[in-house]
Amino acid sequence: MSQALHVFDMDETLVNGDCASLWSAFLVEKDIVIDPDYLATDKALMVKYAKGELDMEEYIFYTLAPITTIPQHEIDNLVDEFVSTKILPLVFPEAITLVNALNAKGTRCLVISATVTFIVKKVAKSIGIENALGIDLVVEKGCYLNQVTGIATYREGKILRLEQWLAEQKTSFEAIHFYSDSINDLPLCEYADYAYLVNPCERLSVEAIKHPEWQIFDWGK
Repeated sequence: MSQALHVFDMDETLVNGDCASLWSAFLVEKDIVIDPDYLATDKALMVKYAKGELDMEEYIFYTLAPITTIPQHEIDNLVDEFVSTKILPLVFPEAITLVNALNAKGTRCLVISATVTFIVKKVAKSIGIENALGIDLVVEKGCYLNQVTGIATYREGKILRLEQWLAEQKTSFEAIHFYSDSINDLPLCEYADYAYLVNPCERLSVEAIKHPEWQIFDWGK
């Protein structure tokens, strides 16, 4: 039986903020990071992200270096606290309403984000989405390393990971609906059958002019 699949970017789409940068700030708040330049460097790298110019492996290598000696189970416990205290208050009410409506109809949903998987999965589940793909990290001696394994869910990599996920499903999907805010997701917007731009960035708004069929949502405004 075929059905529609609704695919969501996470940061600035479902959540009114960037979970990766918020996680960096959380690590500073918890005194896990004491480098006074850490957040400024994170911010500078995110400027590159907004321009579609970020080297994702460079970002992961720098921002996650402080957690590589902390046992995986301790990080997972910190993520639970992080999601409940820092992220859930930032989830767009419109996102909750939409996800609840889709779940009520039995429509499959998937989050695919350029944030690391251990955060993406918990954010997705907290708002009612069981399926989630993020950037996978190497795990060694019970710790997450600051190294990407497999294809990063970033730019064109999102399409490749989505196709891998689709190949693993028993269900065939008649249409893919994709929601995003970012110019980095332009490849997936063009790949999907239907695209919905949530508070799109300036560059994605310009691209939308070429695609009058794309819908634009102003959430949280």
